[in-house]
Amino acid sequence: MRSGIDILVGTPGRIKDHLQSGNLDLTKVKHVVLDEVDQMLDMGFAEQVEDILQVAYKKDSEDNPQTLLFSATCPHWVYDVAKKYMKSKYEQVDLIGKRTQKAATTVEHLAIECHWSQRAAVIGDVIQVYSGSYGRTIVFCETKREANELALNASIKQDCQSLHGDIPQKQREITLKGFRNGSFKVLVATNVAARGLDIPEVDLVVQSSPPK
Repeated sequence: MRSGIDILVGTPGRIKDHLQSGNLDLTKVKHVVLDEVDQMLDMGFAEQVEDILQVAYKKDSEDNPQTLLFSATCPHWVYDVAKKYMKSKYEQVDLIGKRTQKAATTVEHLAIECHWSQRAAVIGDVIQVYSGSYGRTIVFCETKREANELALNASIKQDCQSLHGDIPQKQREITLKGFRNGSFKVLVATNVAARGLDIPEVDLVVQSSPPK
């Protein structure tokens, strides 16, 4: 950064640290991109983002940076944020539209009712039937504890590892690399794995409880 850079990619907290320590000058920023804006602002980063952007933005100025907000979902408050940071004539690009069918038509959806105490056994059977010996499976859980318990449960007979926020970043990368390479077949994860994973070999995705 000392030598000068064209593009900076960072988390709000780290960018703010560099701003406060004087390592970063955002006064000449021409473009601002907020990725996963619905998640970022919902997770409490809104204040940090505002602290960062107030350096580059002047109230009612036409010279403010071009702002691009990307979001998988657009609750009404996302549009309120858009009005705050973007010019009054901002454009909205909707890649979903009013289509009711938002999932891929090639994906089959099944709901299975079972008592929570039987969930591991049922998931083990479903993996065996739908993913077989060679396919890969991701199982999503609500909590880190549930992810750990499922990953260690004897009912899931395939090689299995867990992925969640308590696992250090370096180990997470090793786990994901192993899953991509086929070193193990079942990944049990919290929503930390829900965004940004593109592994074509995954045949089966299991949600251990309905997503909220």
